[in-house]
Amino acid sequence: QPQLVESGGGLVQAGASLRLSCAASGLTFDMYAMGWFRQAPGKEREFVSRISSSGIQIHYSDAVKGRFTISRDNAKNTLYLQMNSLKPEDTAVYYCATYIGSGAGGYYTTSEYEYWGQGTQVTVSS
Repeated sequence: QPQLVESGGGLVQAGASLRLSCAASGLTFDMYAMGWFRQAPGKEREFVSRISSSGIQIHYSDAVKGRFTISRDNAKNTLYLQMNSLKPEDTAVYYCATYIGSGAGGYYTTSEYEYWGQGTQVTVSS
């Protein structure tokens, strides 16, 4: 059974950096494009970033472009999200997920992702 486990979240001050990791098991990691989403209290889960299986094609939401960097190490079956210049509005639970690309929606929609981790909390204080 595929499993995704996020780690690296925490409580930081505005302007700080965090690096999230997503360890994958039970699947052929290098065959999957992967995504990061986040969900703040009372809000819908929103797209953060996506990376292709090879790592060549990358997308970011406008909210994080220029501050966050997605990457992957296929040899370690691990996905990363480097988050710099954090803002209070970045506070959310962050999830990684496998992209299935059914074509029913865009790469930024949750319906295009199949397996999800349990999430890691990121809290940014002002």
